[in-house]
This record gives sequence, structure tokens and C-alpha cells, in this order.
Amino acid sequence: MSVTETTPAPESAGEAQPPDRTRVKPLVFVGSAGITLVISIWAIITPQGAANVIGAAVGWISQWFGWYYFLTATLIVVFVVFIAASRYGKIKLGPQHSTPDYGLFAWAAMFFAAGIGVDLMFFSISGPVTNYLDPPQGSPETIEAARQAVVWTIFHYGITGWAMYALMGMALGYFAFRRRLPLAIRSALYPLIGKRIHGPAGDSVDLAAVIGAIFGIAVSLGIGVVQLSYGLNVMFDLPQGLPIQIALIVIAVLIATLSAVSGVDKGIRRISQLNVLLAVALMIYLSVFENPIQVLNSLVMNVGDFVSRFPGMTLDTFAYEQPTDWLNSGTLFFWAWWIAWAPFVGMFLARISRGRTIRQFVTATLVIPFFFALAFISVFGNAALRAVRGGDSEFGEAAVNVPEEGFFALLAQHPGATFSIGLAVVAGLLLYVTSADSGALVMANLSSHLRTPTQDAAPWLRIFWAAATGLLTLAMLLVDGIDALTNATIIIGLPFSVVMFLVMWGLYRALRVEGFRRDALVGMLPSTLSGRGGESASWRHRLARARSYSDRAAVEKFRDDVCLPALTEVAEELRAHGEEATVQQRTDAKTGLFQVELRSPVGAAEEFGYLVCPRPSRTPAFARNARNGDGYFRVEVFLADGGQGYDVMGYRKDQLIDDVLDHYERHLEFLRLRHEAAADPTDSAT
Repeated sequence: MSVTETTPAPESAGEAQPPDRTRVKPLVFVGSAGITLVISIWAIITPQGAANVIGAAVGWISQWFGWYYFLTATLIVVFVVFIAASRYGKIKLGPQHSTPDYGLFAWAAMFFAAGIGVDLMFFSISGPVTNYLDPPQGSPETIEAARQAVVWTIFHYGITGWAMYALMGMALGYFAFRRRLPLAIRSALYPLIGKRIHGPAGDSVDLAAVIGAIFGIAVSLGIGVVQLSYGLNVMFDLPQGLPIQIALIVIAVLIATLSAVSGVDKGIRRISQLNVLLAVALMIYLSVFENPIQVLNSLVMNVGDFVSRFPGMTLDTFAYEQPTDWLNSGTLFFWAWWIAWAPFVGMFLARISRGRTIRQFVTATLVIPFFFALAFISVFGNAALRAVRGGDSEFGEAAVNVPEEGFFALLAQHPGATFSIGLAVVAGLLLYVTSADSGALVMANLSSHLRTPTQDAAPWLRIFWAAATGLLTLAMLLVDGIDALTNATIIIGLPFSVVMFLVMWGLYRALRVEGFRRDALVGMLPSTLSGRGGESASWRHRLARARSYSDRAAVEKFRDDVCLPALTEVAEELRAHGEEATVQQRTDAKTGLFQVELRSPVGAAEEFGYLVCPRPSRTPAFARNARNGDGYFRVEVFLADGGQGYDVMGYRKDQLIDDVLDHYERHLEFLRLRHEAAADPTDSAT
């Protein structure tokens, strides 16, 4: 989907800009495409050999790195919550002057839609039933096993996974929209390796992201293919098996191709929101025909169990007696799957969250989708357990051994099964198609140089990745079906987890720099901050300026009489003191208005910049003396962190110089604090 720029956003000072080009990244594209094609062809030619190698690799990872997956997931949760709760939570994903691109309801609805996948329909039945009949610990088919069964499924779809999405989303949003770097994983490493993110080091990170994404998406498509083929068999008596699965993969590739050619991103967004409505309709339908009071009792109990058991579950490695098979198909698989999907979903969440604070973003990411997943799993999972506990052993065996049948078999036990199963097939098909299309878009963007964070890759590249994902999905289905996909995800998730740690490190260092800026502002003398405009300014002049609403001619005169002379004098004085300084004048391509900027590379890593830029505004209702109708122009100040939100129109030259020097002193104080932190041997994070 495309995020629209809603306010003028002049270039901030001191940030390294990516190359001004839109083309394929050779290392990322060739490397990821080559690896994907080699693995796919190998699996298609020798499916048994591929199954043996993948199985052996998963066994080795489970034995030696199972604890690492648990620890990684926990540390990500702690990091994300810490950043949101700290003072860094007030920082915006965008310039300081930016406002949200979407209203609260539309924004929440898109988060809501992001929490739904065809896999949720798959695991909401098979997960609880499998955990009840064969729990990781304790006796099966008991009340405790039933409570534990639903909570484990909720845990696997819960806060831990969404914290991984939140980490990638806030890192991508921060570096792309606030620091004006590419909307790519490499940008999070800028505080660690600087401009080398535009070279092989950055390419390697994006390569890992693409490989992780394509395997993560292939899992969802594989689950969707298997489940939809069964649903179509129930609805239309179509034969199950490889031919229908291949047909579904081809349909996904064709629709993704049409989307790439036509650019119907808004249509995909509307389909995602329609999926929410269909999923809610299915929950209401099942709740009505089940006992509604029992449904609510179960939901409340599940919430309490999850809250009380979460701290122990998040680090429970089953050290004394490990259920290896359960871990490989349960926690280890899910954590690797969330890691693989993190670049994909994180990029989507970042693009819809420009202008939100980090605290708002993290809260929405952890709360909105999780509560939906919790409700969905509770409603369907408890209904499935009631059927099994009521004596329907045939249903229980099907949910465990042929999990794609579970969801439809449960719906078939209630009135109006034809309608509800048809609704589920439509919802699954839409979820399947949107995953294929949006996944191809994200992988194409990650393997391209893009001029802006809102630009998308060439259509042919999206078509290629849609086809490559379909080929990989088919290859894994030939090897060992869903089990091969889950095992491959565990393998791929291991190296990309290292990238997640680098993202945390880079984001924390960047946010600490933001903290130094705020400390510099607080550390300045109160008289400097309160004296903006000069204490000697006539109070009559101040009052007249406050009540003026300037037209275009007035702001252009202000540029010639005040802005250019003031910034030029400051630049000349800086050069007299041995500092480099330049004044540039340019025209804003969107508004046609001027921009005047003073730049001085006083810091090796952070250049000082002071830019004045007119912005059109609506004339307030109380402005009785306005002569230009509904609109007027403010002349606002932009620094490295974006617009400062105040109007300097009407300042005298000496007042504007005072304002420049206020921010120049603040910048020097920021550099001093940063230098002291870097020189402190006890502070290894800076």
C-alpha cells in the first residue's frame, strides 16, 4: 500500500542520503533468487534427500540452539517494552512536525487486519486439540491439559511474536521517516557501520531478510494451499491432492501479477479489512450456536491463565524432560516463523504508522492484533475441545493427524454448515491471495534501491518474487508437506535472529542520540530558551506579529529582507571563526515556495542545519483582520529532527539571528554530551 506525504518535509541536516536511483540491488536479488531457486530445484528433484537433510539440520538446531530461540524471543519482548515505556517512547516515527497519515479508527483497523492469517484458521483448531491429547507436560485429556492446551496456542500467537514485529516496525519507521534512510533492514545498522549500509554489508542484511521472508511466506501459502484444497473438496467435491494445490499456487501468482501490473494497493488494503469482518462473522456465528455464556467464561479464563502463566512459559525450555517433537512443531517453529515474517509485517506496520510516537506504535502492535488472535483462538479452540471432551474422538484424531480438516469439521457440526464453510473458504482464499501479493511486494522492495520510503519496486520484480514463492511452496509440499515448511523455517530463522540483535543495538544507539538532543535542550540556560525573539523586542511589534496572517507576497518579501540576510551574516561569521558554512536557497517542488537553509558541518557525524520554509495554513476563525480569505502562510523552522512547530514570520533580522544561535548552541551542547558518553569506558552502547 502507498502512504501519502501529508505535510512538507524539508530534508533534515546531518543525515546520509541513499543513492538517488531506483534499480535492483545485484547482491540481494541474485543471491536471494539463486538460493531460493537452488533449494526449490533440489527439493523437487530429490524430495527424500532434501527431507533427510532438513530433518537432520532441525534436529541439530533443536538440540544445540533451542535455548537460544527462547532467550532471543524474551529479550526482544523486554527491549520493545523498555523502549516504549522509557523517554524514547515519545519520539515520533517521522519528523517532529509530522502528523499521522491515518485516523485512529483506520489505523487500528489495519493493525487488526494484520493479525489475521489463513494459518490462524489452521492452528486455532489443531493447536488446542493436539496440546490436549498430547500435552508437552502433564497428563493428557484432563481439565488441566485443556486449560494448558488453549493457553499454549495463544502464547504462540501472542505478545512475543508481535514484539518481534514491533521491533522491526519501529526500527524501519524511525530510520526511514525520521532519519531519511531507505525503508530497508540495512538502515537500522547505520549507527553501527555508517554509510557502509549502502555497500556489501547492507546488502548482506537485506539478503538475509529476503531469504527469511520468502520461507516465512511459503509456510503461510503452504498451509493455505492444503487447507483451501480441503475446503474446496467439501464445498464442490473437488479432488484433493497435488493438482489442486498446484492450481491454487498458480492462482496466487496470477493475482499477484495482475496486482503488480495494475497497482491496486488500495484494493489489497480493502480486502484485508474485509477479512477482519469475515473472521468476526465466523466467531459470532460459532458463539451463537455454542453456549454464549460458556464461550465468555472460557474467554475470561483463558485471559487469566495467559497473564498468570506467561512469565514462566516464555523461558520454559523443558530442561528436565524435553518434548522434542512438540518443541519443533510448537515453540521453536513459531518463534522462527515470527522472526522470518518480521521484515515483511514490520515494513507494512511502519508504512501505516508515520507520525505516530514509538509508544503509540508499540502499544498498538502488542495490543490490537493480539486481542483479536486471543478471542479467535479462545472461541474456536474451546469449541473444538468441548467436542473432543464430549466424546467425538474421530474429530480429535482428524484435528491432530489431518489438521486442515479440523476447522471445516468443526463448522460442519453446527447448523448452516454450508454457509459457514463457504464463508471460511472465501476468507481463506482472500487471506491466501493477499499474503502472496503483499509478500512479493515487500521482497521486491527489499531487493531494490528506492528513492523514497513510499516508492515501490518495478512490477516485473514483484512478478518474479510471486513466482519464486510459489515455486518454493510447491517444492516444500513435494518434500514433506507442512512438516518440511516448518522445519525449513526453523533453519532459516536462526541466522536472521542475529540480524534482530543488530537491529536492537543500532536502534538503541540512534535513540540515545535523540536523548542527547533533548538533554542539550534541557541543559541550556532558561534565558536562552525564553528569549527567542530578543528581550529588547518591542511589545507592540510582538503583538502585531502575533495577529498577522501573511500572504505569499509577504513571505517572499520576508525571505529577501530577513531570512537571506540573517542566515548569510551567520554563515559569514562562522567562516570568520574557521568553520565551514553555506546558505542555500531552493524551491519546494510541492508548494512552489522558497526554502532557505544554513548548513555547517560542525560535528563529524551530525551536521548543523537551520532551514526556514513557508507552510500554507488555514486562517483561524478568530482572525478578524485577515485579508487573504481562508488561508495564510506560516514560516516555520526545520532542524535535523524535523519541524519545530513555531512561526518566525515577522521576526526582525536580529531576532532571527538570535533564534539561529539558540539552536546552534543547543547543537554544540548535544555534541558535547555525545562526546562525553562516547568517551566513557563504562558506556559500551555509544
